[in-house]
Amino acid sequence: MTLISQAIKNDHRELEDAYSKILSAATDDEKRRWQNQFTWELARHSIGEELLVYPAFEKNLADGKQLADKDRAEHQKVKELLYKFQGLQPKDHEFTPTLRYLWSDLSQHIREEEKHDLVQLENALQQADSEKLTTKFNRTKKFIPTRSHPDAPDKPPFETVAGLMAAPLDHLSDLFRKFPGESKSELPP
Repeated sequence: MTLISQAIKNDHRELEDAYSKILSAATDDEKRRWQNQFTWELARHSIGEELLVYPAFEKNLADGKQLADKDRAEHQKVKELLYKFQGLQPKDHEFTPTLRYLWSDLSQHIREEEKHDLVQLENALQQADSEKLTTKFNRTKKFIPTRSHPDAPDKPPFETVAGLMAAPLDHLSDLFRKFPGESKSELPP
């Protein structure tokens, strides 16, 4: 089984990879596919943390409420930038600068989370509890929104309700988005 800190770090590496592939893509179609992948991964990851990991901070750490509130505030800024980015086309002059600005904020959050927040959480959890949290985190990511909705609540139970309402529309729209590795013939125009 995987510890929650490792599951989150795995997501972070996937985000880093998608970010790099957007910047190195040779065509607008390839950029758009990686943009969709990046948006999909980041939206699911962020909401999964807010629903499960941040409440675990609050429950298990002495300063967990402050830590969760700080991370939620950082997520809010990232969600707002992601919302802007997901609406841009690769040919838009704001596409790359918006992505770089988003990544600047996100990479700082990732560094702090990996070096401090997750270390504290793992130290406070039993291995079995961390593994259970990982299972819930991975399962939850299957049912939550795949696009940024920065105006949605960021704390359970309201985030859960908002997510359950937004997720079906996001998932339906994803059927018509192009992602890396899919051939052009598999997709609608």
